[in-house]
Amino acid sequence: MNMDGKTALITGASRGIGEAAARRFAAAGANLVLAARSTRDIERIAGEIGARAIAVTCDVSNYADVQLAVGSAIENFGALDVLIGNAGVIEPVAHLTAADPATWGKVIDINMKGIFHGMHAAIPVMQQAGAGTIINISSGAAYSALEGWSHYCSSKAGALMLTRAADKENRGKGIRVLGLSPGTVATQMQREIKASGINPVSALEWEDHIPPEWPAEALLWMCGSEADEYLGTDISLRDEDIRRRIGLI
Repeated sequence: MNMDGKTALITGASRGIGEAAARRFAAAGANLVLAARSTRDIERIAGEIGARAIAVTCDVSNYADVQLAVGSAIENFGALDVLIGNAGVIEPVAHLTAADPATWGKVIDINMKGIFHGMHAAIPVMQQAGAGTIINISSGAAYSALEGWSHYCSSKAGALMLTRAADKENRGKGIRVLGLSPGTVATQMQREIKASGINPVSALEWEDHIPPEWPAEALLWMCGSEADEYLGTDISLRDEDIRRRIGLI
């Protein structure tokens, strides 16, 4: 994919999949709006990328922050062509009855409402332009319940429904909406899962996880027409045929 002249907004861009995607999209020529709560990290990454990247402090659970990030794309680059809804958390992992209601709800605010906030702010801009791509980071947890992950599974299932709803409402308006289920990725989240000691995912070793550069490559590929058959659904990086089509194997 050649992204020259295109602008992408990536949430959760301070580390992991978000940081890897930022660097991959930059290499493909994109302008970038890097959004995350961690200002220092996104400013460092934007500085390393150069003039085509800006950092915007953004808590996706706060709609005003998300509006500001979308507005920054328009103000600095004149357009918003791609939205990557990547921001997500899993802590604290806990059995449902042991979970603190406030922290349980905060995961919903970030993982599900954050996806809604991003699309609510970005879709009108894309509708006006007559084109755009929105990719939300999904998970196998959207389809299967896991012990200790009631908050995460519920939030990812809700995010999947938002992806499907946005596709139904906007495909005819030139907007492509789809999700990426990357599998287990070697990021800080996996360290948190490992430390919990709950459910089989915590028993995986570090070398069992794929590198964040793989989903970054997938996200770039998904911006092209080859991925159009998956609009309104999730692409799974567990699928060897998908990995082959992307060029990962």
